Amino acid sequence: MPQTPDRPAPGTAPDAPQGTGPRPAARGGGTGGTGGGTGGHAAARRGRPRSEAAERAILDAVVRLLEEGVPPAALSVERIARTAGVGKATVYRRWSGKEELLVDLLRSAGPARPEPPGTSVRDDLVALLEAVRLRGTARRSSVALHALFAQLHGYPKLREAYRRAVVEPHRRATLDVLRRGVATGEIRPDADVDLLVDLLVGPLVLRAAMAPGADLDEALPALVVDTVLAGAAVRP
Repeated sequence: MPQTPDRPAPGTAPDAPQGTGPRPAARGGGTGGTGGGTGGHAAARRGRPRSEAAERAILDAVVRLLEEGVPPAALSVERIARTAGVGKATVYRRWSGKEELLVDLLRSAGPARPEPPGTSVRDDLVALLEAVRLRGTARRSSVALHALFAQLHGYPKLREAYRRAVVEPHRRATLDVLRRGVATGEIRPDADVDLLVDLLVGPLVLRAAMAPGADLDEALPALVVDTVLAGAAVRP
């Protein structure tokens, strides 16, 4: 019976990239060992590094296709797998579909959402906004990621997946900090915390997405937080 395109050839590690050319890493992480023996036990120990290499190859393939001008709507798991030199099954073992893969690529462009230090409402908000700033900086530094983010509005499924995976968790974390500030008396009890989230995150998102030449320096998160809190603080 002929093999399907998703099934690796006999003797081939299922997660091993099949391409031979070097690829830049799409995101950080270990690369796994390159030395060692060739016996069965050594191959088993190197199974996870091969898996990580395959994941990087897949993410690199998406970046390469985007840089070549392929729009998100024209990407397919089959095309991504072919460019990465892996089978489609290797892609589906990591992501449920194209949207989840693209969101993971966008998410990997910046730091993970930090755990607020809990020292004060101000410190917690600055830490959360710093993650937004770094994400915006990373998108600017990559032509592919900037192009992908710019096309979110024209691709509803991807936009919704990004909202669920990235935007909403960050918004909930910010709301939790603001509500704690109301409970501790750091923020007025009549403050609209949903509006405060928009006022906090909006300037950074606007500068990153709509004004490519605008400043995103390290002082911006603290400046935005202090400006918003000046209007939301409890007044004597």
